[in-house]
Amino acid sequence: MTPQARQGPVRNIVRLAWPMLISQWAGIAFAVLDSTMLGHTNPISLQAMALSVSIFMTIHIGLMGIVHALVPICAQLFGALRHAEIGRFIGQGIWLSLFLSIIGGTLLLFPDVWLSYSGDLPLQVRQEVAVYLRICCVALPAALMFRCVYALATAVQRPRLLMYISLASVLVKLLFNWLLIFGHGGFPELGSAGAATSTAIVSWIALAAGLLAVSRDRFYDPFKLRLGHPVWSAQKEILQLGLPMGGSYLAEVSSFTFMALLAAREGTIVSGGHQILANLVSLLYMLPLAIGIATSSLVAQALGARQPDQARRLARIGIGLGLAGVVLSLLIVMTARPQIIQIYTSDPAIAAMAYALLTILPLLHTSDALQCMLSYILRAHKIATMPFVIQTGSLFGIGLVGGWYFGFGPGYRQLDGVAALLTPGAPPGVASLWIMCSFSMLLCAITLAIWYWKSVNVRKQ
Repeated sequence: MTPQARQGPVRNIVRLAWPMLISQWAGIAFAVLDSTMLGHTNPISLQAMALSVSIFMTIHIGLMGIVHALVPICAQLFGALRHAEIGRFIGQGIWLSLFLSIIGGTLLLFPDVWLSYSGDLPLQVRQEVAVYLRICCVALPAALMFRCVYALATAVQRPRLLMYISLASVLVKLLFNWLLIFGHGGFPELGSAGAATSTAIVSWIALAAGLLAVSRDRFYDPFKLRLGHPVWSAQKEILQLGLPMGGSYLAEVSSFTFMALLAAREGTIVSGGHQILANLVSLLYMLPLAIGIATSSLVAQALGARQPDQARRLARIGIGLGLAGVVLSLLIVMTARPQIIQIYTSDPAIAAMAYALLTILPLLHTSDALQCMLSYILRAHKIATMPFVIQTGSLFGIGLVGGWYFGFGPGYRQLDGVAALLTPGAPPGVASLWIMCSFSMLLCAITLAIWYWKSVNVRKQ
């Protein structure tokens, strides 16, 4: 009997999801801390940070998605009681993380390629972005290796380890931000470079804490955790699932990255308002993400234990819990919209821009949450290629390309009527980007739901 079969499915999903939610919120708090602290310095640094974070997160999350293939792989092994194999895969994941960090670090060294989509930016913005990304090269290996610890703890239902490390990381990040952004305690005032430096420091501290905790916890002894040497057969198995997973992650995050780059064409005020909405979307996304990952882990364990009916039941309950969380989140945010914006910025022009853009949040967040949870449930079945195709076609093809077409291309201002309802008062460029992004999320969610229904029914027969 699998661990989740001993208790009610709702309780198991919640028990696994809430520490993961806090961990995810703590992770996104890094960007929120950077945005809020730099937002009270000057708009130039805020824009530079917004562009830098968008570029770094595109590379980081795309590569992280490959490493996250360890979650369904290890969860199925855990459900099948094949514990010793889990340690072998985690070691291979560490090697894979190091290889991927070389690729990602190389991409971070060419910021002008990314910024070519943003039009004419002030020289100071370009310089700050270049410095920020060079520092992030140091953070990337630690961030990716920590994802192996994350995958292990998630697969075997030990998410509190991640929560404790993440909460501690936020406090350390806050301290180093205060020291390095503003130049307190005798440190130089580094601005956005200080934010990047603090991220690098905290990433390595978190990795060390995670490895130390796992090595000293007797619970992990049966998994025989070890590094070993790179083995192509194991690397291939991770990559077969991880590459389409990473592609899905990349499709979603890159659409937001290029939206930020395109929005920068309309100026610093628009870019700042866009960044506030993007931060809120990321913050709210953590709830369906946590529920989706928790549900996926339990579904994979049920499949490993050869309990397909339980897996389908867990999937339905997980989606229902996620939607309930979406409704509650939207009620809170939309009611406290002015107060939330004040936390991000004291600039009245940026605040007005953010207020206009936030009108589209209910449609965007609901669609985003659904596609997120469905994609994770499909990955629990080791179905990753089709979600990648669907998400890439919808989010990148329709969302991003459509946003450019109506916001900056031949279809300029053709969405003015829709924008008056969904983003009243926002410039046509950034309004079109968010409208098409929301529509693409909705289309993606519907298509993934159809594909899941077809997949589980075919397998049931």
